[in-house]
Amino acid sequence: MSDRTMTRQILLFISVLSLSSVHGQVSYSIPEEMAKGSLVGNIAQDLGLDIKRLKSGNARIYTGDSAEYIELNKERGVLLIKERIDREALCGQTTPCALHFQIILENPMEFYSITVEVTDVNDNPPVFKKSDITFRISESALTGAKFILERAIDPDVGINGLQSYSLSSNGNFALKLQNQPGGGKNVEMILQKSLDREKQEQILIVLTAMDGGEPQISGTAQIHVTVLDANDNAPIFTQPIYRATITENAQKGTVVTKVSAHDADQGTNGKITYSVTNTQDDFPEMFEINYVDGEVILTGEIDYEKAHHYQIHIQASDDGGLTDSCKIILDVIDINDNKPAINIMSKTNVITEDSKPGTVVTMINVQDPDSGENGKVQCSINDNIPFTIKSTTNNFFTLVTDSDLDRERAPEYNISVTCSDEGVPSLSSSVTLTLQISDVNDNAPVFERSSYEAYILENNTPGLSIFTVKARDADWNQNARVSYILEDSSVNGVPVSSYVSVSADSGVVHSVRSFDYEQIKDFQFRVKAQDGGSPPLSSNVTVKIMIQDQNDNAPQVLYPVQTSSSLVAEMVPRSADVGYLVTKVVAVDVDSGQNAWLSYKLQKATDRALFEVGLQNGEIRTIRQVNDKDAVKQRLTVVVEDNGQPSRSATVNVNVAVADSFPEVLSEFTDFTHDKEYNDNLTFYLVLALAVVSFLFITCLVVIISVKIYRWRQSRVLYHSNLPVIPYYPPRYADTLGTGTLQHVYNYEVCRTTDSRKSDCKFVRPCSQNVLIMDPSSTGTMQRMQSEQNILDEPDSPVEQKPPNADWRFTQGQRPGPSGAGGPPEMAMGTGPWPNPPTEAEQLQALMAAANEVSEATATLGPGTMGLSTRYSPQFTLQHVPDYRQNVYIPGSTATLTSNPQQQQQQQMLMQQQMAAQQQALQAQPSEASAQPEPPKAAQTPASKKKSTKKEKK
Repeated sequence: MSDRTMTRQILLFISVLSLSSVHGQVSYSIPEEMAKGSLVGNIAQDLGLDIKRLKSGNARIYTGDSAEYIELNKERGVLLIKERIDREALCGQTTPCALHFQIILENPMEFYSITVEVTDVNDNPPVFKKSDITFRISESALTGAKFILERAIDPDVGINGLQSYSLSSNGNFALKLQNQPGGGKNVEMILQKSLDREKQEQILIVLTAMDGGEPQISGTAQIHVTVLDANDNAPIFTQPIYRATITENAQKGTVVTKVSAHDADQGTNGKITYSVTNTQDDFPEMFEINYVDGEVILTGEIDYEKAHHYQIHIQASDDGGLTDSCKIILDVIDINDNKPAINIMSKTNVITEDSKPGTVVTMINVQDPDSGENGKVQCSINDNIPFTIKSTTNNFFTLVTDSDLDRERAPEYNISVTCSDEGVPSLSSSVTLTLQISDVNDNAPVFERSSYEAYILENNTPGLSIFTVKARDADWNQNARVSYILEDSSVNGVPVSSYVSVSADSGVVHSVRSFDYEQIKDFQFRVKAQDGGSPPLSSNVTVKIMIQDQNDNAPQVLYPVQTSSSLVAEMVPRSADVGYLVTKVVAVDVDSGQNAWLSYKLQKATDRALFEVGLQNGEIRTIRQVNDKDAVKQRLTVVVEDNGQPSRSATVNVNVAVADSFPEVLSEFTDFTHDKEYNDNLTFYLVLALAVVSFLFITCLVVIISVKIYRWRQSRVLYHSNLPVIPYYPPRYADTLGTGTLQHVYNYEVCRTTDSRKSDCKFVRPCSQNVLIMDPSSTGTMQRMQSEQNILDEPDSPVEQKPPNADWRFTQGQRPGPSGAGGPPEMAMGTGPWPNPPTEAEQLQALMAAANEVSEATATLGPGTMGLSTRYSPQFTLQHVPDYRQNVYIPGSTATLTSNPQQQQQQQMLMQQQMAAQQQALQAQPSEASAQPEPPKAAQTPASKKKSTKKEKK
């Protein structure tokens, strides 16, 4: 172990023993240049703190703006060297040299002041500013002449600083140290032996400077002496020491002082030159001197905080090389040129709004390098904030809450801390601290209005946005997130949710349905705004929706009433004057406002120069005198139009009769027909007519085809029958021309063909004309077969004719006979009771009368025509008239008269059988038959009788 290391340990041990603690302060002493991690002291033990307290309090070292040379080991509770300490770089020539810092603890906040004194070690050798020194000395220099040498600089202090000088051996010069007032030594080289330029013109001497440390360190400089010719007088300053003062921050070029020296020599040997020989290394180029007049001028910046005084060495030399020196002691006067420096030791950026008064927010340290009153500091903060600043110890302050906080009133505070010194004028500095106030859910949402009213046009589209309710919550983030809820209520017994809906996020009110102003004009409901805090807070607002009217209803005419079944006319006398009130058109519009303002205009008129309509009241008045030339029938078309956008209208037709009496009006208005209005419905009627015509055309085609098919089928059925059907005809005849034998309104249609199986006799039918209707078709059948087809399919089904009205009566004179007397009108109409079946004599009489007429008719036939000109229409030709001589059917009997002898014999036999059957039936009838016998059933035709016989055989 080296002696130097042992010395450091001894010094450290002594410094620990000399540890003192006064008011929370601890001092240590350590040598400079200690290695990193070296122990400074056990701070936990010296402060009486537990190591756990250091950890829990987050102990740390606060040094302000200074570099950190010491670090705290919280695990061991000791102070260690963090960076190598160079006393010369830290303090320069200032003694003692010490480090000042604080140890800060939190929870609760505490701090302790620590002072570490740094002692010097001999680590720097003496150094000359110039390694080569040149002298020009006259050979006439007297023995004992002194030459000022440049002093060596040793940054060390005390024993380790510069201690002595020495010259290398020479025969002319010796070294002398001259003590100076105020400390320090001048190094002088004394001429002991006269110089002889002829022997030695150049002399080289080595100057050595040594310190007193262990081990000793030295520095050298070479002195070059040039021997000059004779100059035996040296310059001499008027005083060896000059004193002067200067204020700090003095401007460059300021004259500090002036020195003066004189030389007894004359000429060039007496010319003096001034120069600054040396200053301390801390102030290398702060001063310069005018080499002619000796004025010392400031060239650098003076700072009292860096140096309180300066020593300036001045040298005066003549041209012969003789010199003299003096010293200037310059004292610096402090001025208040430094603002207090504010350092934030610890601060909180966020604080809850429910924090209690007295809560510490920030700890501040303030430093002012000025001295005296200029270095005393007081701190304050801006007004009207709930904070205050307190001074704890010298230059340490704490910022605390002074009253309750409210984030909604002030979400953050910019606290301006201003620190001022007591100098004249006072200097100050400030720092702004931004403190965020965290939110607590203490505010309910508030709507922008106390109530809302909104308007919406009727006939709106469902889902339309009506308006927006907006509520604001003074809280922040989740506590200020507002949701909108539609409260349950009803409008006219219907839930309000079926009218409107509210967006939970945006508060937009949408319509759910389309509104009708004529049904509902306004309604109201309540909307609740609720925040997202825990627990949530809410508020309510009333919303009223006003439905605005649209022009969606056309005017309705109340008078005159428009009817299609009756004609209404207003009468105007021909004596009416100008402005005569004819009538008044009365109309209403269920809309409101200007949509219901009605105006009346005359659209069309028979005579526009006669009538006018009041634009506002709808009154129809005459605009000129009525005269006799005016038409009785006047027709006016009045348009009633509302004032909406777009407007809607209705028209009314007013019929006016210009007459003095009511009968005149009736005579004129009997043929007054309503004109067809060719309006927009014309297209509809045309399409409808086309559809009806098309339908009728298709129907006719279907009917014709059906009839053709039906007749073909009937002809096929009748083809297999042996005899034609002979129905029973009531004995009712009418004379066609008043002289024939067919005397009643019933006509017989007798049809003959070459095939007797297809011959037929149709039912009689009432005929309103005195003509004989003939069917030229050889395949025609009875009309009764067309309505009841099951006659041939079902032989057992009897064909019954519907009995006539019971009031129908026959007299004996009305029965068929040659007289041809006509019956009463009710007979022609087919009314009255069904007559009794004709007797056999009546049937024969009728048959013979028909045969005679046929014979007469055929005898008078010409080629291709019929001789029935007196009884039948001349348009009838022979081809249209059947030959009655071939087959004659007897009504009510199965007998047939024919010109064929074989057929006549067959018919006579059938006739005899039929007559015998009728006689038996008459004998079986009781004598007391009623006055109105039951109508007989229709007589069986030969075909039906044949089928019945076949059935009986089966």
